[in-house]
Amino acid sequence: MRHVIALDVGGTGMKAALAGADGTLLHEARRPTGRERGPEAVVASILGFAAELRDLGRERFGTTASAAGVAVPGIVDEAAGTAVYAANLGWRDVPLRSLLSERLGGVPVALGHDVRAGGLAEGRIGAGRDADRFLFVPLGTGIAGAIGIGGRIEAGAHGGAGEIGHITVRPGGRECGCGRRGCLETLASAAAVGRDWAAACGDPEAGADGCAAAVRAGDTRAREVWQHAVDALADGLVTGLTLLDPRTVIIGGGLAEAGDTLFVPLREAVARRVTFQRLPSIVPAALGDAAGCLGAGLLAWDLLATEVTA
Repeated sequence: MRHVIALDVGGTGMKAALAGADGTLLHEARRPTGRERGPEAVVASILGFAAELRDLGRERFGTTASAAGVAVPGIVDEAAGTAVYAANLGWRDVPLRSLLSERLGGVPVALGHDVRAGGLAEGRIGAGRDADRFLFVPLGTGIAGAIGIGGRIEAGAHGGAGEIGHITVRPGGRECGCGRRGCLETLASAAAVGRDWAAACGDPEAGADGCAAAVRAGDTRAREVWQHAVDALADGLVTGLTLLDPRTVIIGGGLAEAGDTLFVPLREAVARRVTFQRLPSIVPAALGDAAGCLGAGLLAWDLLATEVTA
């Protein structure tokens, strides 16, 4: 059976799969990145994991994977096949595509950004499959974004398109890891909500999920924290939809798991802010944490299709 290798590399763990031509995940596996041992160890873990998947596919399906797709965090030069920068992995200018292709015996490899890969999957087979233009925004430890246009994801001139988490929504506010202040990420990410709720309730172990539960229970402190984040997110999204005019905004990540506790006030907050803009549909992501891996598989199949038509 014809198949590809798909790898989604996170800060602490990797999700991987063998994917069929229809996008079906034929085999799934997980593995820690080993980042505590340094950036070289992470690369070694990726290469070793991919080689194991190659051998498994050969044994199970009688043929070697036709291609591989790998999605990584940070700044990615997809054309050059280089992981330019990833603070949480300690990477700078890692030629991951060529390293992986060599380890796999020369099979073609597609390298992509983890959030853009997730956005590709949501656009093709998830919540955005009926939208010609969408904005995918996962709310996790940070906030990133993927811009979907006509079945593809816009990477930008330098691999940085979609970084909505670094739109300034509160000038002079909290310092962000990017070096600026008042970025959306510092106010509306799951990490930011968890930090604010921990301070408000006095429990240093409290997180965003606990805040959402407290909102549903009617806790006034939680409602204040939650609304603060929702208002910041709405400001950031209105900037995004003003620039991009998406038909659909897809919200993913841990904060989206709050369901209507997030989406009802968020839709209302965005609606209050638009003037001339057309209000998009604001919907939850459909693929959960499998999106990046599914997207990596799609990148691999797209690469094969491009080689056939070239």
